[in-house]
Amino acid sequence: MTPPPPDRDSLVTALSALSADVTSPDGAAGVSVNTDGVLTALRLSDAVREMSPHEIAELVLRTYAEAQRISARRTGELLAPLGTTGYLMDRLRWRAGFSPEIPENEVAAEDPATGDSAPGPAFPGEYLRDRSGDVAPAPPEPGPVADEDWYGKGVRFDQAW
Repeated sequence: MTPPPPDRDSLVTALSALSADVTSPDGAAGVSVNTDGVLTALRLSDAVREMSPHEIAELVLRTYAEAQRISARRTGELLAPLGTTGYLMDRLRWRAGFSPEIPENEVAAEDPATGDSAPGPAFPGEYLRDRSGDVAPAPPEPGPVADEDWYGKGVRFDQAW
């Protein structure tokens, strides 16, 4: 005999309340993620003052990935009574097994602004690339609107004057 499907309201409440809280082994970083694996809190202890920015980034990334794995497993357990096949469950299985590939070796990286070389982790494909200075292209300027553009969109219910 199969168990009855879970009550929708209680399932939604449980999924909404789900939070995976993980602290790094050294206690320097802690993260919380929701049922979707979205970061909801980041905590850094004073221990990060002794770390390089690259070490902090790696520590946070590893801790975040562990929290996402836990969140995916818990979400999968909550949704299992509804079935274990389909896209959503495949994505949860993928998240539960995900581990970021962060090389341990350090390489000299050149700062494009100053030209100085500084040690930093070798992230393939610039995994942790600083994109804060990237500028998004400006959206195209809207052109004139012809009558055909309006008529092609079907019946309009707003006033044209």
